[in-house]
Amino acid sequence: MPNSEPVADGPGRQGRRSEAWKTALTVVQEVQPPSVPEGAQAMTVRVEFPPGDPGTPPHRHFGPAFGYVLEGEMLFELEGEPERVIRAGEAFWEPGGDVIHYQDGNNRTDMPVRFLVTMLCEPGKPMLVLVDEEELAQRKDKRAPRPA
Repeated sequence: MPNSEPVADGPGRQGRRSEAWKTALTVVQEVQPPSVPEGAQAMTVRVEFPPGDPGTPPHRHFGPAFGYVLEGEMLFELEGEPERVIRAGEAFWEPGGDVIHYQDGNNRTDMPVRFLVTMLCEPGKPMLVLVDEEELAQRKDKRAPRPA
């Protein structure tokens, strides 16, 4: 076996140690996140929206969130950034805090979108808080122009 080497791994165990780990890692995202809240807890969730679903209403997270699309396409939009499509195999992140997350819906009408998100949650605060219409109206100047 070209990708293995002999292993002394205990009585009665024969085997070879794989070398595959040396090329198994692919970096899909590398970012400099904002500060992590003191005492933060990490939470990883899987989200699935059916075809054409608009996703979670505008919301925010109190800590940074890092995600990866497993299947389908997500329409993603953060305050101050234009909306964009994130496809299966691509990563995304958001800083959390005061930033409004406008969209995370399914961009496709023929298949579901599934994605994983790991959030660093501030202790004592919910992982997600919806933003009401009044605040959306007050902050409308911070939203990137909408496509025609």
